[in-house]
Amino acid sequence: MKTNLINFILFQLGWLACVLSGAAGQPLIGSLFAVAIISWHVWRAPQPLAELKLIGLAIVIGAVWDSLLVWQGWLSYSSGMVLSFAAPYWIVIMWALFATTLNVSLRWLKGRWLIAMLFGAIGGPLAYFAGQRLGAVEFVDTSTALLALLIGWALFTPLLMAASRHFDGYPTARTNV
Repeated sequence: MKTNLINFILFQLGWLACVLSGAAGQPLIGSLFAVAIISWHVWRAPQPLAELKLIGLAIVIGAVWDSLLVWQGWLSYSSGMVLSFAAPYWIVIMWALFATTLNVSLRWLKGRWLIAMLFGAIGGPLAYFAGQRLGAVEFVDTSTALLALLIGWALFTPLLMAASRHFDGYPTARTNV
C-alpha cells in the first residue's frame, strides 16, 4: 500500500513539474525532475531490466503518437520542441513517467481490459486538458484533438497494461488481480 501511494504521488509530482515547466518555457527543469523519479523507480525495481523495457516501449509509443498529433496540427506546444513536427521531449518523458505506474499503483488494471480502456479514454484526454488549462499545450482543433486523445489513450492504456504483464519489474507488488 505504501509503495502504491509513493508511486502515485511521485507520478503526480513529475507530471505537474513537466507541465508547469513546459508552460513556463523551461521544460528542462520538469524533465530532469521526472527523469530523477524514473531513475529512482528503476533503481528500486526488483527486476530493473524488465521495468526499463516497459518504459522503453512507452517512450516509443508516446513519441510516435504525440508526434502524430503535432504533425496533424491538432496539438501545439510552445516549448521543448526539438523538431517542429514532433512531440516535445518533456511529453515523451511523461510517457516514461506514466510507465512507472503500470506495475505499481495501476497494477489493479491488469487483466481488466475494459476498465483499462475506459481509464485511458477518460484519464488521457483529461490530463491533456489540464495541461492545456495550465498553458503547456494548445488544442488547435479542440474537438478533433480530444477525440484523437480519447481513441489513442483507450487503445494504448490496455496495450501498455498487457505489456506490463510481460515486463514486470515489480513482481513482489502483485496483488490478487
